[in-house]
Amino acid sequence: MSRSPSLPKRPRLELDPEMPLDERLAALKEHFADVHQVNETLSEQLTNAQNHREELTEQVDKLQRENQTLKSSSLYLATAEEILDDGVVIKQHGNNQEVLTEASQAIEQNLDAGDRVAIDDSFGIQTILEAETDARAQAMQVNARPDVTYEDIGGLSEQIREVREAVEEPLINSEQFEAVGIEPPAGVLLHGPPGTGKTMLAKAVANQTDATFIRMAGSELVQKFIGEGARLVRDLFELASEHEPAIIFIDEIDAIASKRTESKTSGDAEVQRTMMQLLSEMDGFEERGNVRLIAATNRFDMLDSAILRPGRFDRLIEVPAPDWDGRKRILEIHTEEMSLGDVDLDRLASETDGFTGAELASLATEAGMFAIRNERTTVTMADFTDALEKIADAEDSTGTPIAFA
Repeated sequence: MSRSPSLPKRPRLELDPEMPLDERLAALKEHFADVHQVNETLSEQLTNAQNHREELTEQVDKLQRENQTLKSSSLYLATAEEILDDGVVIKQHGNNQEVLTEASQAIEQNLDAGDRVAIDDSFGIQTILEAETDARAQAMQVNARPDVTYEDIGGLSEQIREVREAVEEPLINSEQFEAVGIEPPAGVLLHGPPGTGKTMLAKAVANQTDATFIRMAGSELVQKFIGEGARLVRDLFELASEHEPAIIFIDEIDAIASKRTESKTSGDAEVQRTMMQLLSEMDGFEERGNVRLIAATNRFDMLDSAILRPGRFDRLIEVPAPDWDGRKRILEIHTEEMSLGDVDLDRLASETDGFTGAELASLATEAGMFAIRNERTTVTMADFTDALEKIADAEDSTGTPIAFA
């Protein structure tokens, strides 16, 4: 143990009464300087002592906590499965062991089936834990309203109408469904080629309502460890229920809802387990309330028939590549902020047969890049022609259209 530093002695001053006044004054000044130096040293030592005291206090607190932990018994996580007259049936996490145990009267009064609890070595319930929601599910909640509106989507008027009827209307006008005596569609599945506007449709619905928008990709539900994907699906729907009205948007749903096979690999089994949890949440015994589900896929042919039946996805909406009118409207949307010269949108709509909305957006961007390359602020028809040739060359070399951004 380090020894405390010795304290400096205060200097003493003895003046000879017979000393001249100027010498006495000089001696007093020198004495004052010495006293000031001693005070500074003492102040520095006091600060060091206080810091040392704080460090020791922290060490004592840490040792006391460790000592308390060592003296107390370990607690384990469990779930209350069933509340009976003679006790509580709990299932311990990890080994799934079910045990009938007792709980104090105060705990049992506030305990419901499904609650998470902490138990000791004797399976006695010590406390009720707060509801657990996966942080990954919470991170999927989009707090800011998407800035996409229906006016930003071209060529999909029929699809917009069906999505609004199935998702938006039940959220903002539920009384009308009650008056007619029907249940609103349970879910909407958008399917079609990549880049046709499926995600934009979901964002536009979220923009038009005050509902909480929760977005998740199907690939994010495929987890490494057994049970994690199913738990994430369960937490996703619980989060939506806590923030009603809510819209859950699952993109690339084919990642977890593909046709079931006889494969025995652990990876395929986990994906199927996640899909079964999704099916359970979609048509479980409990009402979902004001929670609407939208999903999107590019591979409709891969989806399992169980997820396509009525009651789960009541609306299967195809979002195809736009026709001539749709392509012209999309070009108008994406060139609205551009300074156009002799650009003929009718001609461009005719020359872009088979283009998706995303590819038309990339075409407009690429034409603007040609104008910038030539140090111009006005985009001409020649720029669009060059952009089309560039896309055609890329398609010839790869066999598939390439979008330039």
